[in-house]
Amino acid sequence: MTDITPPTGTTPLARREARLAWGLLAPTLISVALVVILPLLAIFWISFKPIGLSDLRPAAAVVRESLRGSDADMRIEYRVRNSSQDTEVTGVTLRDTIPEGLSLGALPGGCTLTGRDLFCDIGVLEPGYNERLRIPATAADADAMEDAAEGSAPTVTGTSDSILTNFEFSLENFARVFDGDEFWGVLGVTLFYTVFGTVGALLVGLFAALLLDKSFKGQGILRGLYLFPYVAPVIAVAFSWLILFDPFSGSANALLIQMGVTSEAINFFGEKPLALIMVTVFEIWRYFPLSFLFILARMQSIDTDMYEAADMDGASPFQKFWYLSLPQLLGILSVLFLLRFIWTFNKFDDIFLLTGGNAGTRTLTVNVYEQAFAVSNIGAGAAVAVVIFCCLLLFSVFFFKYVSREEGL
Repeated sequence: MTDITPPTGTTPLARREARLAWGLLAPTLISVALVVILPLLAIFWISFKPIGLSDLRPAAAVVRESLRGSDADMRIEYRVRNSSQDTEVTGVTLRDTIPEGLSLGALPGGCTLTGRDLFCDIGVLEPGYNERLRIPATAADADAMEDAAEGSAPTVTGTSDSILTNFEFSLENFARVFDGDEFWGVLGVTLFYTVFGTVGALLVGLFAALLLDKSFKGQGILRGLYLFPYVAPVIAVAFSWLILFDPFSGSANALLIQMGVTSEAINFFGEKPLALIMVTVFEIWRYFPLSFLFILARMQSIDTDMYEAADMDGASPFQKFWYLSLPQLLGILSVLFLLRFIWTFNKFDDIFLLTGGNAGTRTLTVNVYEQAFAVSNIGAGAAVAVVIFCCLLLFSVFFFKYVSREEGL
């Protein structure tokens, strides 16, 4: 009996197909690296450096040229300064072309004149230091020489150590982030806003899908109205809520006072903890249509034979939902919970437009903005962004570890 063994290794055709496949995937992989991976690496890099907004522009030598004095006491003056108050600039040199008709006198040390080309070796500029080079000059026509001298822009060169690109790292940003109770308070607000906003959007979306699962007159119009909070511009709906709940001229306060619920106006977006509850309710109202669409699509794909059999057995509507509909919806609910949790945890614009992070509504994303731009500490802002990334990464690992594959993941 002949022993037949399958061939091992790859054939030339298979290798050629593999190279073709990688060649077709290369533009996509490069695009993903440029759009996602490189900015992420940049954030991690900056988070370990104490960088402010002023440090984004490296220290450099700046020169300004002017022709001063009268015919008898004329001089050309170069003012070279260090643009940084913290970092020195080394190897500073200055070059300029002297116009025809202007003659220079004694040159300062380090300067040479070759033909009409002036070269000065300044050396080191200390942080915030100004160097003035004054060179005596004579000219037949002082007025014409002033325009000619200042019209030829001098060039200055130098090198400096950029905190953004060097290999000196520090944990100062993370120490500032975790210092005191402020971070844990902000993290608590973020978790409250994220968990209740996510669960609330799923529950309201599930309830709306149950209402519109049956066919009735005007169903299409009602579905379109349900999508309005999600498709409307966030700026428009945020300011509509601010006007509606304004403590001085809002309709909500006027109605509550007329009904006798309250004797004075309520500052819905300016008092703790009411402001946090209001922004969470806004999150639920604005994003439940996304859950509604996905849940309704999944409900309409469920086989109706199960419900007919349940009706014959005398099952109640709640029993049909709990034992038939809900198990079929666990997969889509799990996916929606994962997506909505990540998106809500990263949400910035809604809270910033409604409260600006005040009245106990400061989340981690608002903290990133305040650290990076309000306080001008780019490094601390990047450190908070890294903390957000790590929190979401831990949540994703925990979620995929404990969510069963039967639920669609």
